[in-house]
Amino acid sequence: MSQALQELLDLLDLEQIEEDIFRGRSRASAVPRVFGGQVAAQALVAAGRTVPADRPPHSLHAYFLRIGDPGAPIVYTVDRIRDGRSFTTRRVVAVQHGKPIFHLSASFQTHEEGLDHQAPMPDSPDPETLPTSEERLRGYPHLSSEVVHRYLGARAAVDLRYVDDPPYGRFGEPRDPHSQVWFRTNGKVEGDDPLLHVVLATYVSDMTLLDSILLAHGRGGWAVGDVVGASLDHAMWFHRPFRADEWLLYDQQSPSAHGGRGLGQGRIYTQDGRLAVSVIQEGVVRVPRDED
Repeated sequence: MSQALQELLDLLDLEQIEEDIFRGRSRASAVPRVFGGQVAAQALVAAGRTVPADRPPHSLHAYFLRIGDPGAPIVYTVDRIRDGRSFTTRRVVAVQHGKPIFHLSASFQTHEEGLDHQAPMPDSPDPETLPTSEERLRGYPHLSSEVVHRYLGARAAVDLRYVDDPPYGRFGEPRDPHSQVWFRTNGKVEGDDPLLHVVLATYVSDMTLLDSILLAHGRGGWAVGDVVGASLDHAMWFHRPFRADEWLLYDQQSPSAHGGRGLGQGRIYTQDGRLAVSVIQEGVVRVPRDED
């Protein structure tokens, strides 16, 4: 296990300060605010700590309410909405400086047999043949060393490989609003706790989902300063078991952008073709005012 991955796992290991109340800390991110994937992952950990281990999460729905302060702890309060025979529902509010910054609802289910079908996995190259994040980033001379350092630091716990150039790698010309990324944790995760692997995928899911919006307009994002953006809401459905330390294909597209907002849709597949997760996120996507 890499040191960066161990640090991420420590970050996700919340401190319980009272029944149904947990405290998490933050780490530096690529921008001076708490990374949204971190808050979502920690909130799911808090919810999962109040649910029997044989009921893994099958969905979550969340809203990002305020920018998180990376220099202050985050308190997660869990509301036990329902405990049924098959399903368990939890609501989590994340608070900083006395104000809610994030709200999550999550549902958990015992294993059941039932109907089974899925959308087929799209074509994609073998992840081992793709450049690493460091190889890609250091190959873009227009990116400052500070931007490269911050990107690599923020993603050090994840081996993330773009199939094609990311928005900040080749911008200025619109492309198809479709992006593919292979990812896995940077090292093996001990044990078979399904909640932990779902939490790790939740953490990564917020890293690249809005890329396809930028591709459609030839924008590079914050790395080149031609877009101001932030996540608004986030939803995930966990269809089949998977491991976050094995290669996962994140296939992403954007059906719409309008009114200062853009929508991203993603599907996460295991390397052997099983549809593991579906993801939808809307975000603020604004052109800087000096371009208006």
